[in-house]
Amino acid sequence: MSAWPLAKSIFAKEGLKAFYVSYPTTLTLSIPFQSVHFATYDFLSRHLNPQGVYNPMIHISAGGIAGAIAALLTTPLDVSKTLLQTRGVSDHEIQHARGLRDAVRIIWKRSGWRGFFKGSAARMIGNMPSTAISWGVYEYFKWNLGSSDSQSSVQPI
Repeated sequence: MSAWPLAKSIFAKEGLKAFYVSYPTTLTLSIPFQSVHFATYDFLSRHLNPQGVYNPMIHISAGGIAGAIAALLTTPLDVSKTLLQTRGVSDHEIQHARGLRDAVRIIWKRSGWRGFFKGSAARMIGNMPSTAISWGVYEYFKWNLGSSDSQSSVQPI
């Protein structure tokens, strides 16, 4: 079934709210993820590069590690969000989950603490390259646009 007929079917069975059931959880996930991500990157950058010179390897490494830590710490919210997003193809109890509270209750009842960290390694590995590249590109442009002699303070890779 293609996307449009599937969307029409979901709308007919569950209404418009079915498309937004995980939206509050997604927002709840994004704020802590970004907070941990930025704070960790800032800490690692200052610790690994106290001189504050442009060093691509440090920026990329700090970015990747920060993304992995943020992903690990917010995995419980991501697992809850995924349960809500896939509820239509699940069992009766999950299909009737109405939000984050119901998702947390179901995960805890079925799997305990381990359930909240299912897929954490894959999530960390998936976030590392994107955050490493993002910070590497950001720091490059910050350095390049802010320096009158861009070549004078670069550390070799």
